[in-house]
Parts: sequence; structure tokens; C-alpha cells
Amino acid sequence: MKRAILASFANRLALPDLSLLPDEKLTPSRLRIELLSGLTVALALVPEAVAFAFVAGVHPLVGLYAAFLIGLITALIGGRPGMISGATGALAVVMVALVAEHGVEYLFATVVLMGILQVFAGVMQWGKFIRLVPHPVMLGFVNGLAIVIFLAQMSQFKVPGTADVPGGGEWLTGAPLYTMLGLVVLTMGIIWGMPRVTRFIPAPLAGIGIVAALVIGFGIDVPRVGDMASIQGGLPPFHIPMVPLNLETLEIILPYAVILAAIGLIESLLTLNLVGEITGKRGGASQECVAQGIANVVTGFFGGMGGCAMIGQSMINVKSGGRTRIAGIAAALFLLSFILFASPLIEMIPLAALVGVMFMVVIGTFAWNSLTILRKVPLMDAFVILLVTVVTVMEDLAVAVVVGVIVSALAYAWNNARRIHAKTYDTPEGARVYQVQGPLFFGSSDGFSEMFQIESDPSLVIVDFADSRVVDQSALQAIEAVAAKYQAVGKQLQLRHLSRDCHKLLTKAGHLIVDSDDDPDYEVAVSYGVRTGILGGH
Repeated sequence: MKRAILASFANRLALPDLSLLPDEKLTPSRLRIELLSGLTVALALVPEAVAFAFVAGVHPLVGLYAAFLIGLITALIGGRPGMISGATGALAVVMVALVAEHGVEYLFATVVLMGILQVFAGVMQWGKFIRLVPHPVMLGFVNGLAIVIFLAQMSQFKVPGTADVPGGGEWLTGAPLYTMLGLVVLTMGIIWGMPRVTRFIPAPLAGIGIVAALVIGFGIDVPRVGDMASIQGGLPPFHIPMVPLNLETLEIILPYAVILAAIGLIESLLTLNLVGEITGKRGGASQECVAQGIANVVTGFFGGMGGCAMIGQSMINVKSGGRTRIAGIAAALFLLSFILFASPLIEMIPLAALVGVMFMVVIGTFAWNSLTILRKVPLMDAFVILLVTVVTVMEDLAVAVVVGVIVSALAYAWNNARRIHAKTYDTPEGARVYQVQGPLFFGSSDGFSEMFQIESDPSLVIVDFADSRVVDQSALQAIEAVAAKYQAVGKQLQLRHLSRDCHKLLTKAGHLIVDSDDDPDYEVAVSYGVRTGILGGH
């Protein structure tokens, strides 16, 4: 089901089957595709970086410098070719409180510390834990993100110069609104129809180019990139954050750095997984963590606001045919050239064309199949999909993913807790055998204890764990408690088919274990205190 959904996702974007394409040599044709894809991404990055800079309360160039530096470094050393990184809204909404209270210099210091934490996470190989994110959480993530991208475009339908006012801005009305909507629809139509005519030029780039030519050629009065802010500037200057190097500064920036590092890694690793499923690539999670960290450290020292992977721009890149590091590098360099040389030209591009591109990204990102499978999957999975979608829109991506994983884990634990039961039978010798079925862990320990009829059982009771598995300290404690109850009434208890690890960890019940050649071999996940013989006070 998972691959079917992703296959339909690729089809909606009019993508070739990238998983069947071998790694190609750098031919002139391939280089052309990569460069044009990078140009398309760079054009889409400009308004996003400026808008997120407004959200964070910093100068637009702070967002543009972040998009350039993070995009360039992650393209060079990131874990997944084809991904695009830059300044993102998920991070900007966290930064705004820091900037408002302490100033932009503290933001730069926070971004540096954020990067150090991300490098540490990569070195420790914590990126591999992203595989624990269940598929319903991924579906909720992409659906919520599609809605967030859609809502973010709404500010472009406000009167220029007012959209950056938090909670303010006047909506376009009348002819300006209809003209804007018409150009958005035209852009979307070009992007939809271009692949059916030719793939020589990436469809999003063609949409932007044709609509921009119409607007400029006919002098159509619609909001343009330059109405948001001027993007003209120089090279990012090296700048050491001007903050006191003391404990008080660390106390201010550390909480923000931890939150930003977590949000950045979660969004980047989920984007890595999504791009990997589409392109048929695997691995690279820890490398991506290190790359994101290095990029943010460098950005903090060059006046950037920090960032992470951008799923919208990554999808634009993949849709346009970019599948190597060249596209990401080209996007970053094109963006820098816009800042240095081509700002007057880029500022003439109508926002409607870029909104049309992002609307097509929304259509391609949203997992439409999830609407039909909600009635077919288990009720808890459907609830998780909806929950993650709503929390993504209402809060942010990191909170949504954490909530989704916790709910999924609790549901899994509860389902496994209900699986514990025992088959009982009496041997010819008069002993009663409890053949335990299902995992024994903290969630099922109470059910395990309730299975035994201590008063009515015969003098010899055998507990067979051949079809069970002892998972944690709570399980060991439950075994100890049952053994103590049988001993208290003078009955003999034997424990069979426990692992050697359990032999060592059980204290009072350890001498009740009957060794066998077919004892299982697995490790029990318990704390250091248990491994040193301290088991629930026994």
C-alpha cells in the first residue's frame, strides 16, 4: 500500500520512474536538466526566503543568505541528492520570539549552537531512529505539510506592502484579485500540460517564464517579487555573533537551539525519506544530520537565519528532473547571482506565477489516496493520520510527528498488552503447565500476574515461556512476584525456556529456572540498576 501511494504521488507530478533509471554519466543533456531544475528551484526560493525572514522578524537578506548557504552546503555533502534545503517557516515561527526579546545577534548565536547539536546527532547516528516513524504518521505529515504550504501562499493575495504585518494586510479585491487568480490558473495549466508536449524545459520553469513574459510584455499590474522587498545585496559577510560569552547567554539560546535542532532534523529526515521513496534511494540519515549541522554552523557565522530541508522545493526539484547534487548546487548559485546581479529582473517576476508553482506542489504533495484508505485501515491508524495532519497545521511539523509517534507507540503497546494469555494443561504426573503466549512487558505484566490460579493450582506448577518473550524490567518484576506468591503458599514453581539473560537478571526466581538445550537467546532491555542485581527492591 505504501509503495502504491508513493507511485501515484510520482504519477501526479508527471515524473519518470526514477527507481528504474541507473546512475547516469554527466552528459550535456543531463547537465542541462540539472541546471534548469536548479534555476526553477532558485526562483521559487526567493519569495519563500523573504516571507520566512518577515515571519522571523529579520531583514530579507538574512533569509536569502540562509537559503544560499544551507542550500549549497547540504547539496554538496547531504545524505540525499535531489533534496533542497533553506530557510523554512517551521523554524521561523520559533525564531520570532527570540529575535523580538533579545535581538538578531542572539539568533545568529542560536543557529551556530543549533548546528553543533545537529552535527552531534549525526555523529551519534541518531538519524536512524527516523525509521521508527510509522507510515500513518508519514501520511499525516505530507497531508499537513501540503495544507501548510497552501495556507502560506494566501499572503500573496494581499495588497503589496501589507502582507508582512502579523495578522494584518488587506486582501486583493475586484479586478486585481481576478487577474491574480487567472495568472495562477494559467501557470498551473502550463505546468500540467507542458510534460505532455515536451520535457526539454522543466514544466515549472516554463510556467514561470511564460507568465512572467506575459505580465512584463503587456504591463499587467499584479503583485511582483519586488513588492515584497528588495533582494539586492552583496556576498554574505563573515560575522561573529556579538553576544556575551557567558553562562547567561547559554541559558538564553540553549532552549531555542534544542527546539530548532529537533525541528530541523525531523523535517529534514522525513523529507529525506519521502524523496528516497520516490527516487528509490536508501540511507544517508546520519550524513544528512551532519550536513544540516555544518550548514547551520556556517550560516550562523555569515548572517543567516538557519534552516533545514524544504519539502516543497525538493518536490519542485524532483519534478523538474533534478536527481543529482548539481541541481542543488546550481539552485544555491543561481540564488546568489540573483542577489548580486539580477535582482531588478527577478523582482519583476509576478508572484502569481510562483504561487501557481506552489499550488501544483500542494496537489502533488497531498496524499489523496489517504482519503480513501481511511475507511479501510484500522481505526487507530486513521485517527493518527488525521491527528498528525491537524497538529501539523495548528502547531508545527516536529510536534505533530512526535505526537503521532507517541500515539502510535501507545496503541501498539496496548494491542500487545492484550495479547498476553496462557494455555493450561495438566501433565500425567499431576503438574499444571502454563504455556505463556505473547510478549511480556510493562503493558502486559498485570495481565500476566492475573493468569495464575495460585490457590487452586497443584503443588507443582510449570510456567513455559517458549512462545513468549521477556522484554523489560517490568516483565522480570512480574515473574519475581508470581514466584514469590507460589513460594508463600508452599508450592513448587518451575520456569522454563527463559533466555540466559533472564537467568542472570532474575534474583529470587533465578533458582526456579529449569535449563534446557532449546532455551531462547535474546537480550532483555533493562536499566543498569537491574543488570547489577537491583530488581524492584528485591
